[in-house]
Amino acid sequence: MPNDKLPPLAVVAIPAFQDNYLWLLVRGKSAAVVDPGDAAPVRATLERLDLDLCAIVLTHHHRDHIGGVSALCAAYGAGSLPVYGPAAESIAGVTVPLEDGAVVRLESLALELQVIAVPGHTRGHIAYYADVLPRPLLFCGDTLFGGGCGRLFEGTPVQMQASLARLAALPDATLVYCAHEYTLANLRFARAVEPDNAALLRRELEDQARRARSEPTVPFALVGERATNPFLRWDAPAVKAAAEARVKGASLSAAATFAAIRAWKDRF
Repeated sequence: MPNDKLPPLAVVAIPAFQDNYLWLLVRGKSAAVVDPGDAAPVRATLERLDLDLCAIVLTHHHRDHIGGVSALCAAYGAGSLPVYGPAAESIAGVTVPLEDGAVVRLESLALELQVIAVPGHTRGHIAYYADVLPRPLLFCGDTLFGGGCGRLFEGTPVQMQASLARLAALPDATLVYCAHEYTLANLRFARAVEPDNAALLRRELEDQARRARSEPTVPFALVGERATNPFLRWDAPAVKAAAEARVKGASLSAAATFAAIRAWKDRF
């Protein structure tokens, strides 16, 4: 089928647990799910939309991202449903282990996902980037959040800062699909770091209004994230000054600035 005859690609948010988003990639009657921590809402959405599940895509091994894998495989083709996940992590059910730079080709969706290694939150965490029109898409699990980033459970600040730098280098228009609704809490911390950032204040007001309407703050554009997220702004003078104030005036590198801000957030 020629590309101009393909039905459009859609991304459907499936809320789960207290604040998770599971992402369903849909084209026509085919679907792939990203980080299905719970099988039940995924199955309900597939049935409601009359979709066929063609693949499972995983970013890392935490239970709220993989908990529904076995049930979905049993329901939608045990042994035949491909499960993509990081090669550097031990995840039961993964059939296609992925390294940095790999390309996932989801034929039934006419979609390619580029794999980006982003260690930090976990040692083997990966993200998936789709260079599609009208805007590129990034599925980043728990590495980058609206206004924040993931905790360093297994990796180091140097790793996480480098991982975030890779994501920040993607095109401005990229829509970021992270796995949690943490934005408002993150923006409150961001204002403590950069109280005079006008773009940050505007964003906080806009996102507060979204949440008041029970709307998600995800996805968000990467260009706005670079203007407001302190964990991508280690080179901004105000962020660097705030970090140096936390460590008694030492002159900090980009990685050390990130580390100081992350440690501050952990206790905020």
